[in-house]
Amino acid sequence: MSDRVFGAVGLALAAFYIWAATIIPDSFMVDAIGPRTFPYIVGTIMALSSLVFIFRPAGEPDWPAFRELSEIGFAAAVMFLYSWVLPELGFVISTIFATAYLTWRLGTKPLASLVTGFGTSVGIYVVFHLILGLSLAKGPLGF
Repeated sequence: MSDRVFGAVGLALAAFYIWAATIIPDSFMVDAIGPRTFPYIVGTIMALSSLVFIFRPAGEPDWPAFRELSEIGFAAAVMFLYSWVLPELGFVISTIFATAYLTWRLGTKPLASLVTGFGTSVGIYVVFHLILGLSLAKGPLGF
């Protein structure tokens, strides 16, 4: 039953996503495929995946205990907090702390989590901002 509910919610989200893609305006510089093609592809894949959950559900899941559910809740809270402080602290600093917390909760030792957070944050910054030229949130240190 829960797979079918998940599939129905996913199908509704896919339909909304595809609808939202239809209202993306064309810019003055339109390439051959246009700005809506990628969202259409993502929405279609999401819809097909949701249909699999609806028509071929697995057995009922074993739901996690309260401790595991609280871990999921804290991870969701960290992601919410990350999106909230991102404009203030900037991409690099926010990503260091979010990644460090999440990897620590996945079982990495605290110091290794900080190293992972730093490496992930700087690596993404280098690839997306310095190499690809995409704009990322600037923090108080200018990066």
